[in-house]
This record gives sequence, structure tokens and C-alpha cells, in this order.
Amino acid sequence: MVVLGLILLIVGLVAKISILTTIGAILLVVGLILNFVPIGGTSRRVF
Repeated sequence: MVVLGLILLIVGLVAKISILTTIGAILLVVGLILNFVPIGGTSRRVF
């Protein structure tokens, strides 16, 4: 999810498409939050 967000963010910035930049930033933030916050008491850190 983080990689997809980063790709969309870069493509959105290069192509000057604001909706791709917005979606990419949201996916990046949500992906990082889900990566560092343990869900269900289990730690699933993927680096």
C-alpha cells in the first residue's frame, strides 16, 4: 500500500494530476499508519 501510494504520488506530481496526488498521499499515510500500529494485538511490521 505504501509503494502504491508513493507511485501514485509521484505520477500525480509529474503529470500534474491533482486527484492522483491526493489519492497517493492518502494511501501513503494510511499505509504507514497501518504498518506501525499493531492490529488485533499482533505486530505486523514489514520493512
